[in-house]
Amino acid sequence: MERRRVIIVTGASHGLGKEISLRFGRTGDRVLVNYRRDEKTAQGVVEEIRKNSGDAAAFRADVQKTDDVHAMISAAIKRWDRIDVLVNNAGITEDGLLLRMREDSWNTVVNTNLSGAFYCMRAVAEIMLKQGTGHIISISSIVAIQGREGQANYSASKAALIGLTKAAAREFGAGNVKVNAVLPGFLPTSMGSTVSDDYRTRIIRENVLGRVSNPGEVADFIRYLSSLENVSGQVFNLDSRII
Repeated sequence: MERRRVIIVTGASHGLGKEISLRFGRTGDRVLVNYRRDEKTAQGVVEEIRKNSGDAAAFRADVQKTDDVHAMISAAIKRWDRIDVLVNNAGITEDGLLLRMREDSWNTVVNTNLSGAFYCMRAVAEIMLKQGTGHIISISSIVAIQGREGQANYSASKAALIGLTKAAAREFGAGNVKVNAVLPGFLPTSMGSTVSDDYRTRIIRENVLGRVSNPGEVADFIRYLSSLENVSGQVFNLDSRII
């Protein structure tokens, strides 16, 4: 019988994070559902996992704060005694043209999308290296490679996340800890809904299949990737915009 793994998903109360959490929960894995503000929604994800005979718990933590991150990791260890997979999904946007971008908009996005992933990665890596196994999957973006006007902060944070992924993969490989990144494509989530109709049309036009990505399909891929033992240091583009 396959061992029930312990999964931490950051930013898991809604959108792609919710889909990822539910996907792991449906296959019997134990899921820590991280959230920053919306406790009710996070508890809803937990209840849905439990209804399908899974095990889950919600934990409030701001990934920008190292104390919060360590408390979250400690809670997972106390409850389940190990951590098998970390999905760095927490991310935000605060768009604006570079010449008009406020420093706080730059700092908040970079601190959440990049530093938050680093804090979580550093905290779980020590545990995974002691276990002799583990997998860290970070959610980047196609704008890390293409760039996007009005998103200098978001593009930079997601590009740096790819560099962090590759460096960590080199450092942790000898300890059998895999580190990969996924570019999920444009998703019809709450974050995706913030773009203009014109920009959405442009994204669909650039997509060779003429449609947006599917959160469930992305979650399925991440669940599959997490089970692979011989893949690390890679960036997987799940979009059909060609890069």
